[in-house]
Amino acid sequence: MDDQPTISTHVLDTENGTPAAGIEVSLFRLTADGEEEVGRSTTDADGRVRRLLIGDLQTGEYVIEFAVRGEFFGTVALTFRVDDTSRNYHVPLLIAPYSVVTYRGS
Repeated sequence: MDDQPTISTHVLDTENGTPAAGIEVSLFRLTADGEEEVGRSTTDADGRVRRLLIGDLQTGEYVIEFAVRGEFFGTVALTFRVDDTSRNYHVPLLIAPYSVVTYRGS
């Protein structure tokens, strides 16, 4: 199963220039009936979750939710689309007390 396409993330604390360890991350797939949880983990010492998705990657809309519990942001939620189930999807997050940045990673 480790060689199957997945969704991963990397959270960096740009205020301190360090990985953001211990961030709870949840992954949901949007369905006609609402949201279905398809993954949950906590970032490791390097700020990474290498395999967030439990099960097979499917096309559709996903929501990745970061419980950052910062001075201003409590939770950061991003919606993204999976069109190609043959590739991995990496959704990094850069956090600081009053800003967040994300991009489509590789």
